Amino acid sequence: MKKKSTRKLVAIGILSSVAAVLMFLEFPLTVIAPNFYKMDFSDVPALIGAFAFGPGAGLVIEAVKILVKTLITGSPTMGVGEVANFLIGASFLIPASLIYYRKKTMKNAVLGMVAGVFSMIIIGSLLNAFVLLPAYAYFMSSPETTYTVDSFVFLGSLVNPLVTDLPTFILFAVAPFNLIKGVLVSSIVVLIYKRISILLKHKDSE
Repeated sequence: MKKKSTRKLVAIGILSSVAAVLMFLEFPLTVIAPNFYKMDFSDVPALIGAFAFGPGAGLVIEAVKILVKTLITGSPTMGVGEVANFLIGASFLIPASLIYYRKKTMKNAVLGMVAGVFSMIIIGSLLNAFVLLPAYAYFMSSPETTYTVDSFVFLGSLVNPLVTDLPTFILFAVAPFNLIKGVLVSSIVVLIYKRISILLKHKDSE
């Protein structure tokens, strides 16, 4: 039991380190969303950890990668961006890993990731509309500069002509961004599934 727990902790630590490194390799998708929406592939090791050891492990990896990046670079958004990253990542990992855990097969992995992508789109859209964008506006405002949700909508309209108000910002910027991210992360996990399947199924044989 002790050996099993140690192996699990080591695996989660390695996956967290990889996720933290990948989080630094972020890039914007300025064809659909403003450049403060950053794409990265740090959810790949988090999803692998969730598949291997359950949703809790995936959430730990999500939290550790964000903590590491914040300690190194700080938080220009007063923590709002970090909270957003964790919540939206969790909305993807939890349904994906719960479905996969019912029966650990490639089919269930794919079904889980499809459910996770839809969950991320829906929850990400709702969070952005009602929590995250208002929080961004509040914490980024100063006596010299006042931000509102409309400020972000305007920035979105500069890169995406389909954006004209908050609903279109969510529909044509936030939702497609999360869709693309979810599909890319899922595709990578599918491509490497056979190589990591030993790790994923090894837990059950211990």
